[in-house]
Amino acid sequence: MFRRKASGLASVFGTLELRVLEVLWQRGREASVRDVLQEFPQSAYTTVMTTMERLHRKGALLRRKGGRAFLYRPAESREALESSLVARAIEPLLNGASAQPILSCFVEEVSRRDEWLLDELERLVQLKRRQNGSGR
Repeated sequence: MFRRKASGLASVFGTLELRVLEVLWQRGREASVRDVLQEFPQSAYTTVMTTMERLHRKGALLRRKGGRAFLYRPAESREALESSLVARAIEPLLNGASAQPILSCFVEEVSRRDEWLLDELERLVQLKRRQNGSGR
């Protein structure tokens, strides 16, 4: 009935897009297309340029004019980008009439995969309650 989609960032970005993002996260500073191209010796300049422009339009890269070229940098860290994508995916589900089925399904899937994840989920819930001042 449903076809399995790629997981994580691969469900939103193509292979080359992810590789470009990885290069920029590892660099930790702005880079031009030519700078990034060095990591892709088999790719054409225009391919990398188009990929970086597409990432800019998607909001994953910020850019500014630096001389005659654009300089790009990631809009967010990898962790922040993953978190914002997850938040956007689950927000409509939690805004429905009842979030209970969604939460139950999530807990069931987490517990089925790994007992440690279930413990980690419980730890994070307790931490969030303490941060919010609700010690339930």
